[in-house]
Formats: sequence, structure tokens, C-alpha cells
Amino acid sequence: MCLISLPSTLYQVSLSMLEICCANLQSALNAQATGADRIELCDNLWEGGTTPSFGLLKVLRGLLKIPIFVLIRPRGGDFIYSETEFEVMLEDIRMAKELGAEGIVSGILKADGTVDCDRTSQLIEAAAPLAFTFHRAFDCCSDLSEALEDIIFCGAQRILTSGGANSVLEGLETIKKLQKQAAGRIIILPGGGINPENIVQIKKEIGCSEFHLSAKKALKSEMQYWRAGLFMNGSRDISENEIYVSDMELIKNMKNLLK
Repeated sequence: MCLISLPSTLYQVSLSMLEICCANLQSALNAQATGADRIELCDNLWEGGTTPSFGLLKVLRGLLKIPIFVLIRPRGGDFIYSETEFEVMLEDIRMAKELGAEGIVSGILKADGTVDCDRTSQLIEAAAPLAFTFHRAFDCCSDLSEALEDIIFCGAQRILTSGGANSVLEGLETIKKLQKQAAGRIIILPGGGINPENIVQIKKEIGCSEFHLSAKKALKSEMQYWRAGLFMNGSRDISENEIYVSDMELIKNMKNLLK
């Protein structure tokens, strides 16, 4: 367990907050228009999310009234970073703060699957006084119970988690245990596969008050011509003739269910 310790706070949370993960301008606009309480702004959802364009953040800060939490992750892949990558993360946090972000979403691990408390604490210190969410790197930890305590010691306000599983439903029992262990010292933010069919069950069984989801749908590109057999991204699994945006009807439905 980490030796670094910051004073903990008993966090009071509002009821049924919906955080929408947005990877483009239209998704963010859709999220606000349909009642989302907050967005997590990122890029490259196919890689699990990376740091977004700061041009996008600047424009959105002028368009949105709801809080914007910014993902700070310099690349896809694992959550171990070089010294230079760490410098990039600190600089990205500084820029996000300057451009009006209300929260930072990030986190760093060690090779043995434990939280890198020293570096994570530095990220949290750099982000202050903004809220800090430790993202789903948490789900990659070797011992989630120990990682929870480490993140609390580091001073984060939230942990985004699917309970170490591929979806919140699969990790439901683990998240329930984490929620009990947290005992109000940190917000447990379930995220991963949440939809209208399961959000009420998740709220009831976990007792959480905040939910994270992308609520995305595919829109066909307006391109009338696309060269057959051409793949710009090098993968046939990712459609290049579709754009994914937040689904306004889905978000409305989720908000109504949470009421």
C-alpha cells in the first residue's frame, strides 16, 4: 500500500448524476441538450480514450454550461508511462485548467498492477483545485481493494470502474464491495456497458449516485463516394463510413429512468 497520505473527505454527492463520455463536438452538444450533468471529454474511444484536442476543449467551454472533465492519457495501451510521457501529462493538465476544465480524469500504474502513488499524487496536485477521477486503469490493478485505499490516500475524488470486468453488470458484486469499502470517502463511479435495460438495477444494487456511459450511436457519413477496399486506419473492424455521437433519445431515456 502507498505511504503517501492526504486528508480524506466524506464526499456528499448529488442524486443520479449522468456523466457522458464524449469524443467529439456533436456528442458534447447532444449530451448537454438532453440533460447530462457532466461530460468526460476524450478522443479515440477505440483505444479506450486518449487526451482530446485542446482546440475542442476551448470551443466547448464557450458552448457548454455543464462541467467538462478532461481525460489525460497520452496514448492507448497500458498505463505505465515514461518520464517524458509523464511530463506531457502534467503539461496537458496545466493546459486543461487554463482552458476552463472543471475536472481531470487520469491515473498511472506500476508494472506489478499496483497504483503508482507517487506519480498519481503529482497528477492530483497538478490538477488541484479541480476534481480528479482515477480512470479505469483501476480495473487493471492486481488487487482492487488495495488499489481503492491507495487512490483514497492519493487524494482523488472518484474512481471510474467496471469492477475489473468487461462491463458493470459482470463486475456488479465487486463494485458493491468497493462501494461498501469506500464508505463515503470517495465516489465510486460505475462505467462500462450501462444502458436503459440495466441502469435501474445497477443503481438499486450498488447504491451509487453517479453513472458513466458513452450512450453512442452510429451515424452514416455524408460522403457520397468512398474508395472500395481502402482502409485509412489499418483495421477492417472499425468502420470509416460511420461517425459515433451521443444518442439524444438514449440519454433522455436514461435521465427519466434515474428519476
